[in-house]
Amino acid sequence: MEPMPTTAPSTTFTSDQSHALIRAVLGIFGVNGIMMGAWGGSMPGLRERVHTDASGIGVLLLLSGASAIVAMQVGGRIADRSTPRLPALVSGVTMALGLLVVAVAPNYATLLVAAMLIGSSNGVMDVAMNALGVDAEQASRRAVMSRFHAFFSLGGFVGALFVMGFARWQGGHDADPRWALVAAAAAASVGLAALFALTPRAPHVEESDADPANTARPSIPAQAWLLGVMALFFGFTEGTAIDWASIHVTDVAHVDPGVGAAGLVCVSATMVVIRLLGDSLVARFGRAAVVRFGAPVAVAGFGVVITTSSLPLILVGWLLVGLGVGMIAPQIYAIAGHIGGGRVLAIVTAFGYTAFLAGPGIIGFLSNHFGIQRAMILPFVAGLLLTALTFTAALRDPQES
Repeated sequence: MEPMPTTAPSTTFTSDQSHALIRAVLGIFGVNGIMMGAWGGSMPGLRERVHTDASGIGVLLLLSGASAIVAMQVGGRIADRSTPRLPALVSGVTMALGLLVVAVAPNYATLLVAAMLIGSSNGVMDVAMNALGVDAEQASRRAVMSRFHAFFSLGGFVGALFVMGFARWQGGHDADPRWALVAAAAAASVGLAALFALTPRAPHVEESDADPANTARPSIPAQAWLLGVMALFFGFTEGTAIDWASIHVTDVAHVDPGVGAAGLVCVSATMVVIRLLGDSLVARFGRAAVVRFGAPVAVAGFGVVITTSSLPLILVGWLLVGLGVGMIAPQIYAIAGHIGGGRVLAIVTAFGYTAFLAGPGIIGFLSNHFGIQRAMILPFVAGLLLTALTFTAALRDPQES
């Protein structure tokens, strides 16, 4: 497994602490995934509860995304001034609280407030847990980020299963996701309580100990901006899949919301599998080859979901989407870190998360005017553009040259 680049002064952990940190970060990513999976999978049921339409759901997701983008800047500053451990865990607690507000929300206005709380909490948690992931990679001196993202996807799978399971328990038809959200919040809270004790504190590193070479601010290479554009496209496709797969299946296949959550289950399941295999695939074929395979697979999946109304075929399409997009993000972020460390990684991540969080809101407006199936043409086109960019110099990884 390839060595990781140093993006900050190395934090000194013992071997036991390094292993404990990896286990804790896996747990934090998993908890975040559970909450995001339950949130995304509950959209069809919430739409029925408050009697809104696709545009209303789009506003809900757009507000949540905007809150997250703003909160990410705050989360980054907090993590820099102290350590990422506390903001990662505390924001997880406030995110769980947001799910409870959604569970009891009697109207659309309350849902909007809850969406802001969930979005802002997720923004802080996202930045902080990825910063913890960088600490874990530096401490262990090996690549583990794909595994962390796999646990996020696994958590999303579990969160979507909560929605499906409680919908079946309630009889399936127009099932309200209230109890699924309560269960997800409870599971997350228990997990976070354990992680407070299990996540090791980073040893203090004096500023004077930092390598002056690491504090220089070189110019941003052109490759970084190409990677940023790629992140924009894959963020849009992945965000669409996670937030809209359930509603797409519900509306196009004409099934109950509980069955519709199978769309998100399919996306999350294949993302888990491919990300668990990610490190070995990169070791065998290289990062560029993995991305060049993943992008057209995602395009093929979107091609299926925009051309059929058959439930089995739609689910196959979402399986392909999850398989394709699951290969891309960890590799793009790794290349960004290799070519320019934390500074370039921050730029590329900003592109990706902006599209990931704002894209679903755009799909909501398009769905309201043109229908959910036609709205999926946009991520299909984004996937085509991403595929074209995989054959540029953007994927040149200095670690593999």
